[in-house]
Amino acid sequence: MTEQSLPKLTEALLAAAKRAGATEADAIAVDGRSVAIDVRAGQLEQAERAEGIEIGLRVLMDGRQACVSASDISARTMEQMAERAVAMAREAPRDPYIGLADPADLAKDWDADALELADPSDEPAAAALQEDARMAEAAALAVTGVDQVQSASAAYSFRRIHMAASNGFSGGYSRSSRSTSAVAISGEGLAMERDWAAESRIFQADLPDAAEIGRLAGERAAARANPRRPKTGAYPVLLDERISGSLIGHLLAAVNGQAIARGASWLRDAMDQPVLPDALSLIEEPHRKRVSGSRPFDAEGLPTMRRAIVDSGVLRSWTLDLATARKLGLTSTANAGRGTSAPPSPGTGNVTLTQGDQSRADLLADMGTGLLVTSFIGATINPNTGDYSRGASGFWVENGEIQYPVNECTIAGNLREMLRSIRPANDARLHLSQIVPSLLIEGMTLAGD
Repeated sequence: MTEQSLPKLTEALLAAAKRAGATEADAIAVDGRSVAIDVRAGQLEQAERAEGIEIGLRVLMDGRQACVSASDISARTMEQMAERAVAMAREAPRDPYIGLADPADLAKDWDADALELADPSDEPAAAALQEDARMAEAAALAVTGVDQVQSASAAYSFRRIHMAASNGFSGGYSRSSRSTSAVAISGEGLAMERDWAAESRIFQADLPDAAEIGRLAGERAAARANPRRPKTGAYPVLLDERISGSLIGHLLAAVNGQAIARGASWLRDAMDQPVLPDALSLIEEPHRKRVSGSRPFDAEGLPTMRRAIVDSGVLRSWTLDLATARKLGLTSTANAGRGTSAPPSPGTGNVTLTQGDQSRADLLADMGTGLLVTSFIGATINPNTGDYSRGASGFWVENGEIQYPVNECTIAGNLREMLRSIRPANDARLHLSQIVPSLLIEGMTLAGD
């Protein structure tokens, strides 16, 4: 499938929808290929390659909508898709808030190439991916205390996306990804502990050395050997940068337009109120170069733009697509996303939390005695109240220094109080879609021994 043919596919789908009787329609075509290699004990364990195309069509008729998708791009299939979608839409419940964007609001004159979302270099050979995975495994096994490597993998993917709608929008772009990962294990039997390291980049030349990734996975697994259960009580908790984004993810979920429109959010009444410390802001930046969450327009053809979700601690914006914005009497924030088989829904891409001026080591010193969390297991989050409870493991800290690994414990609190008290370090990785540093939270409830 050539890049030039994707617009023709979406045009054909829209034409078929019109012939079937649809009032409005939008279409999406995705053409992609991927390669994934797994190595075990220095030998190839599994190799997967996938190539294919998917097409999706959404039809809208008098406030009703239906979505259909297929992986067959024949003219007959597209006609059948359109007929099926129209028949389904006629039976769907009416929603007065759905509908395409006003043509005057559509994105214009974007430059997807400027975002550098696709690496123009050749697809890596399977042998090169296998060598990356082998090097990561060997480096992990070379770490003292590592008994085995559960998995060592390398992968590559490339996708082209094109969207079009009956309101006149038509646009697309490409994405690529190259990644390496390893999961190492220390100990044996019931005493086994595992940890991991992984890196992914859009441009292959930006990917760190595979041996460095494997070594880090091994060192992390070895450091977790022979864990204990920590003390029960109220202690400060430091969330490592690898997992701190999950805390900000709960904030993002709470300001999502779907949750707000349903009234099912612990922040539903918090607009223009403090939700983070006064010095912190949370900014969405959809135009960062070489970052996986960047895009020139959203799934409804609206131009993406920088926006402050939280500005100087104060909540300033919900995350909205067209339907949720209309329901709330607001304007879309151009945050619609979609696949081939579902209608648009709001979601965030790149977000950046203000970093602090202290290192993680500085925050450990300031916390004195408490818990450094490096991984979570399960979660109980009440979306209406923000009550928070998660299984955790990591390291016990005394006098500002790591003493020993811990597991089988639970940390609990309330998200509104937790987020208002966070102190960020300065260790966020700037290539990630979510730039969130390690976060120190005072006075959480810790359940251990």
